Amino acid sequence: MVIDLNADLGEGFGIWRLGDDLALLDIVTSANVACGFHAGDPVTIRRTCAAAVDRGVSIGAQVSYRDLAHFGRREMEVEPEELCAEVLYQLAAVDGIARAMGGRVSYVKPHGALYNRICRDPGQAAAVVDAVADYDPTLPILTLPGSVVHDLAAAEGVPTINEAFADRAYTPEGTLVPRREPGAVIHEPAAVSARAVRMAVGQSVQAADGTPVAVSARSICVHGDTPDAVRLAQAVRDRLLEAGVVLQAFA
Repeated sequence: MVIDLNADLGEGFGIWRLGDDLALLDIVTSANVACGFHAGDPVTIRRTCAAAVDRGVSIGAQVSYRDLAHFGRREMEVEPEELCAEVLYQLAAVDGIARAMGGRVSYVKPHGALYNRICRDPGQAAAVVDAVADYDPTLPILTLPGSVVHDLAAAEGVPTINEAFADRAYTPEGTLVPRREPGAVIHEPAAVSARAVRMAVGQSVQAADGTPVAVSARSICVHGDTPDAVRLAQAVRDRLLEAGVVLQAFA
């Protein structure tokens, strides 16, 4: 059993700080670095990439809709050509900084509303896949099992990786419960870590209505912007190791 543990990092902006990136980088195996469209700025990106390289943590570009005001969690209508160009812009920026720090971007993970949208919208998904294919078609895209991204990416020779969310509630269909609904985010470390183990070994987890949802994942996400994010991530890491799971980046 080999699992990647990823977290969203570098989500500060200017004088505003969000989460404890350095502490989380000592726990996770992959860092989804904000690219400046939903959060992050050049200094934050540079510091996060440098710290990830120092710790041997894989760097991913966390691309988003251009939505600083709503942290990338507002669904937007963006023309495919424009979305493709904006994803390409973000990816190139973070990869350039990562390379200057001695590393590189190893994968792409859409953020927030864009992540959820491209799971079901072929047009928006194709724009993201096109951007990755234009930049480097060997870069995997993190997405949910069952996402339309899988087939679209395969057609362009872009790899995809199944991801699961230990700290988010699921619908019976295997999608994420919208954040505006009660119980969408799970905060109890024992519950989150137990779910992570079930996900790692390929067992089902309970959806919000209590029905079982099959989960197959190579990477598990714990969010860096939730309260007690470090404690949650550490509980997940400890529980996975206790269960005999090997923690290793997929890229």
